Amino acid sequence: MRTILASVLLSILLCPPLRAQMPSNPSTSPGPAPTASVGGELALAQAEDIALKNNPQITIGKLSALVAHQYVREARSALLPNAYLSLTAVASNPGSRLAAGALNNPILFPRAAAGATVGQLITDFGRSTNLLSSSQSQAKAEDQNAAATTAQIVLAVDQSFYNVLETKALVVVAQQTVDSRQLFVDKIKALTDAKLKSDLDLSFANVDLARGKLLLLEARNNYQASLAALSAILGYADQQDFRLVEEQAPLGAPAPDVLPLIQQALQQRPEILALQDQVQSAQKFGNAEHDLWRPTVTALGVVGEAPVRDNHISNWYGAVGVNINIPVFNGFLFNARAKAADLQTSATRQKLAGLRDNIARDVRTSWQDTARTYERLSVTQQLREQAGLALDLAQSRYNLGLGSIVEFSQAELQKTEADIADTDAKYQYRLTQIVLAYTISAPK
Repeated sequence: MRTILASVLLSILLCPPLRAQMPSNPSTSPGPAPTASVGGELALAQAEDIALKNNPQITIGKLSALVAHQYVREARSALLPNAYLSLTAVASNPGSRLAAGALNNPILFPRAAAGATVGQLITDFGRSTNLLSSSQSQAKAEDQNAAATTAQIVLAVDQSFYNVLETKALVVVAQQTVDSRQLFVDKIKALTDAKLKSDLDLSFANVDLARGKLLLLEARNNYQASLAALSAILGYADQQDFRLVEEQAPLGAPAPDVLPLIQQALQQRPEILALQDQVQSAQKFGNAEHDLWRPTVTALGVVGEAPVRDNHISNWYGAVGVNINIPVFNGFLFNARAKAADLQTSATRQKLAGLRDNIARDVRTSWQDTARTYERLSVTQQLREQAGLALDLAQSRYNLGLGSIVEFSQAELQKTEADIADTDAKYQYRLTQIVLAYTISAPK
């Protein structure tokens, strides 16, 4: 009866911890991918959401972070008790006690026994704690790496989104150019047929019309290419004919000083935060490697029953003990491991210093690009207005017979170039703002 009761108690005490350590089996099947109807409207925020759900790099970053958190649990396990059950059956010649080959315990008694063993680390003077801290810092670094990947995907989506809007606007400019030149060609042809204009004028008009059509073909090709790039970033195998919804936000002036932006980037960029965590992880790991020379104190307890045994041995057994392990010499292994950890920590610090310098440079460059493109806005607007006035004047002079077709064609070409430059300046300023917001890790 006492044997049955002891077995039940052992099962109650040991089975729940065993079940707690067994890994769960969550469903890993991904949710349904977001879809967008062909020709449907697409806003910038919606495009970002679709990319974050479809892009495999986002999933890779999240999985890497989950793996790092499991390493934290692995490191923490060294501080927790270890318990396991044992079943042993031995058949030996009568009277056998020792065996050759080592300093053997008297384990050759014929017997059948079952029991439990519990071990607990009492102290290793900080090594396990440092390893746990190192793994926790590395897990934080992986979280920041996942955030950096997300920011990079969002940046790529935003740039592709505004590239589509810009190329579409340029298609509109090219179409307007073709339409106006077609009207002019029809007018000149009518005047030529009436013998009021020469064939030379009609030839010049046809050349300008052909140039406009070539410009339209190139603009349409660029639009389709940018639309294909956006579809690929959003995770679609085929090109989607989206109708992008442009945000009508005012174009604000850039920051007057770059130093606060650099400071913000150095404090918020996830790449810097990740390397800072990696430096801390390397430091803790180095401390743990130095702690290898310190003693290790462990406790061990066993209890069990041997229903089949020698008659002179009790059917119950139990013992507790404490073991102190003091390293003396191992061929300079611990010295090499500690030195390697220190060198790795120094290398990681240098990576962090280099990254900070590169990010400060990128912020300054992005800020300068933003300031330059903002100044370009007013210049291209003035150029467009002046080119429009020059075209009106050239057309009036040509209609009155005071100007040549060459003068009018030159004015029309300048007007087209001014329209393209002004349209490009608006979207380029948007793109530089996006890049600057990314470099300083500004919230959207």
